[in-house]
Amino acid sequence: MKKFKYLIAFIGIISLFIAGCSNQEQNIEVHKRIGDENNYEDFKIITKNQQVQKVREIINNIDWETAKVEMARPADYRFAFQFKNPDIEAKAVLYKLWISPNKDKVELVIDAESKYVQLDNNKSAELFEILTGEKISEQDLK
Repeated sequence: MKKFKYLIAFIGIISLFIAGCSNQEQNIEVHKRIGDENNYEDFKIITKNQQVQKVREIINNIDWETAKVEMARPADYRFAFQFKNPDIEAKAVLYKLWISPNKDKVELVIDAESKYVQLDNNKSAELFEILTGEKISEQDLK
C-alpha cells in the first residue's frame, strides 16, 4: 500500500511537470525593415495561439540547408518566438525573411545556425500572411 501511494504521488508530479512544460504560451515578434539599410521597426506581435502554433509547425517541418548565405539586401522582415512568461529563459532564434523578386516565395535564414531555405509558393504565402497580415504578392519591394 505504501508503494502504491508513492507511485500515485510520482505520477502526479510527472503529470504536473509535463502539463506545465507543454503549455508554455508564446508570442511572435515581427520587425519590418525600414529604408534600404539594416534598420528595423516593431511591426506586429502575434499573440493568437493558433497562429503561433501554425508558424511553429511550418518552421519545424522545413528541410533546412546548412549554408552560410549572403543576400543582396538586408532581410525584409525578422521574427522571433518569445515566451509570454518572463520567468522562462530560452535561447531566442532570430529568423530573417526575404521576399523573392517575383513576390511568390520567401527565403528564410538563421544566421546563428548557418541555415537557409526557400519555401514553396503555398508555404510562403501562408507563413507571410500569418506574420504580416498581408498578401505576399501585394508587397512593394525596395
